[in-house]
Amino acid sequence: MLRQVLLAVSKSERAERVISTSPLTRDVVKRYVADDVGDVIDELTRRGLLVTVDHLGEEVTDPAQAASAVGEYLSLLDLMPAGADVSVKLTALGLRLSEQLALDHAATICRAAASRNVTVTLDAEEHDTIPGLHSVHAALRREHPDVGVVVQAYLPEALERCEKLEGARVRLCKGAYTAPGAYTRPADIDRSFVRCLKILMAGTGYPMVATHDPRLVRIASTLAVLSGRDVTGFEYQMLYGVRPDEQTRLASLGAQMRVYVPYGSDWYAYLMRRLAERPRNLTFFLRSLMSRR
Repeated sequence: MLRQVLLAVSKSERAERVISTSPLTRDVVKRYVADDVGDVIDELTRRGLLVTVDHLGEEVTDPAQAASAVGEYLSLLDLMPAGADVSVKLTALGLRLSEQLALDHAATICRAAASRNVTVTLDAEEHDTIPGLHSVHAALRREHPDVGVVVQAYLPEALERCEKLEGARVRLCKGAYTAPGAYTRPADIDRSFVRCLKILMAGTGYPMVATHDPRLVRIASTLAVLSGRDVTGFEYQMLYGVRPDEQTRLASLGAQMRVYVPYGSDWYAYLMRRLAERPRNLTFFLRSLMSRR
């Protein structure tokens, strides 16, 4: 029920106006959305953490907005060190206007990123965009084989997606949206996550384990050992501002620990979805008001 409420709030213009103008909210947002993205990238890199950066914004309504998003990513690449990653939402590149338009824009970003030794990962969004996401991803991989894609474990077809993505960079997350027939019980989503993780760890691709759940982190570590992967053969991913001590701990053990860093003024829907992705995340966010742990 809380998940449904948070997702509904994420789409409410009235709620957005109230929450966005609250002084307390602005202080909280700074914990989870980079104010000066260049400074944040530099700080995390100095601490031995990897980064993937997302320019917030999606669901563009005209080609000019999509072109502007591309320009933002091209500028962002100038701030990123080799080995970094950018996370791209295809609806920000015009997917709902034209799949070909989104593909062309994504290819432009991929070419620019490759010249800087930076990878690109395509984010998953609403369930009706998933076919277009994987179509664009498949087309991009012909020229850019290291382009990554997100699979959401809350979708029943997640396991089949992982099987078809043999050899690819795949970020596995629980999912922050709703969909007809999707798993809604946390236990069912967790089981789907582990089933997918087993496929990815046993395969020839590069798993990116996107979770803050301590139990799933332990399971990922165990599966990596059982599959014969060393610490360079997969990575953990966590959100900027969430469990920073755990991020540092994993990196200190030699793990590939990548921090998902969002930035930009269009932060409202992002923050609400992160809370809805798993209502337990609400505890992490509330706790952060009192502690950086």
